[in-house]
Amino acid sequence: MIVVTGASGQLGRAVLERLLDRVPTGEVGASVRDPEKVRDLAERGVRVRRGDYADPASLAEAFAGAARVLVVSANTLGPEGLRQHRAAIDAAVAAGVERVFYTSHAGANPDSPFPPMPQHAATEEVLRGCGAAFTALRHGFYASTVPMLLRDAWRTGELRVPADGPVAWTTHADLAETAALALTTDELDGVTPPLTGPEAVTMEHLADLASRAAGRTIRHVVLPDDEYRAELVGHGVPEAAADMLVGMFAASRRGDFATVDPTLPRLLGRPATPLTEVLAAAVPAQA
Repeated sequence: MIVVTGASGQLGRAVLERLLDRVPTGEVGASVRDPEKVRDLAERGVRVRRGDYADPASLAEAFAGAARVLVVSANTLGPEGLRQHRAAIDAAVAAGVERVFYTSHAGANPDSPFPPMPQHAATEEVLRGCGAAFTALRHGFYASTVPMLLRDAWRTGELRVPADGPVAWTTHADLAETAALALTTDELDGVTPPLTGPEAVTMEHLADLASRAAGRTIRHVVLPDDEYRAELVGHGVPEAAADMLVGMFAASRRGDFATVDPTLPRLLGRPATPLTEVLAAAVPAQA
């Protein structure tokens, strides 16, 4: 039995679907906080059980009988987020799994200014001491962030962002396919190389690509961090989310997301999805 946590979320559901392409339905389990959200999976024969990182007792049943468990990183940050990751890893080990998988990040670093990265680094340390074999899938930065960054730019013709560094944007679909392969083989052990898209793109380059996709010019405008944060908050973005985005740009300036690695396309047996495909699907009709 292979159990995927967070199976009602974007990444978890995508991994589970790719997993069903590789193994019989009866060998796949879904761990979700609300089983009603994935009733269709149960109707297809997937074992669906309630599992909540914040309720460790629920994880014992969700993981029972599993040989492998994918712990999808929590949305919660800080000490509580790490506590939840530890609870999920401990529950998987207690269930007797042969290997624990975790969705980490290529930029995992204890001193990163981007809040999720220290949490990924700390979770990797938990994995190293968990007593079971583990695989930390170091994902490239999710390309689904790009349409959000361009949301106003499509309308205004300006991509207004802080100073940045290159980012190897990577699609959920590619990462889900790679995770399904990892869950069903012994290809990846321990902390993986960065699983990234085909190139590292700066905001200046992104503005150029977006211009081509939209058929009109989108200018790259560099703002001071505090001005960018103020604009976000002024447009209704919660302060915590604004701080997170500022931290993302600060980490990119350090080169934390710049690595492009051949591992993902090697595992896929094809090139990784380029950012141009993401932009082609994201550009609004009126742009």
